[in-house]
Amino acid sequence: MNLLDLAKSRYSCRNYQPTSVEQEKLDYIMECVRFAPSAVNKQPWLFHIVSNEENKTKLQQCYNRDWFKTAPMYIIASILHDEEWVRSDGKHHGNIDIAIAVEHLCLAATEQGLATCWVCNFDANLCKELFGLPENEEPAVIIPLGYAADEIKPKSRKAIGEIVK
Repeated sequence: MNLLDLAKSRYSCRNYQPTSVEQEKLDYIMECVRFAPSAVNKQPWLFHIVSNEENKTKLQQCYNRDWFKTAPMYIIASILHDEEWVRSDGKHHGNIDIAIAVEHLCLAATEQGLATCWVCNFDANLCKELFGLPENEEPAVIIPLGYAADEIKPKSRKAIGEIVK
C-alpha cells in the first residue's frame, strides 16, 4: 500500500473487536515508532503498553467512555520533558516530537490491519498518579489499539487549495 492509500485508510476508530493484538504486530508497530524523527534526535518519549485487565481498568478511569472500553489494549505516549529539545526562543518541541511518533504508530497499525484513535481529552494528572509516572513525564496521548468493529467512515477534508498557498 502506498503512503497516500495508507493515510486515506487511517481513521479514528471508536469500536473494537475483543480480539487480542498479536505480539509480532505490536513489535512491528513499536519498531516503526522507534524510527520516528525528533528534534535534534532527542527522542523525548516513553510508550507504556497497557494490556492487562488491572491496568486497563485503571486507564479507563482517566477517560470514561463506553467506546474506549472496547479496545483490547492501549498505548500511553508520554513526553519526557527533561529530554526534549528547546529552541533558542524557549519553544519546547516535546509535543511536536510525540505527535510525529504517535502518527508513525497509527500508520503502522493501519498497515497491519489494526485500528487506532488519538485520545487527548483524558485526565492526564490522574493517569500520571495511577501509573506512578515521574515528575518529568507527561502522558500526552492514549492510543487504543485493536481490530476495528466498525466501518471506516469517509473523511471530510479541505480542498488542496485551502491548505496550500
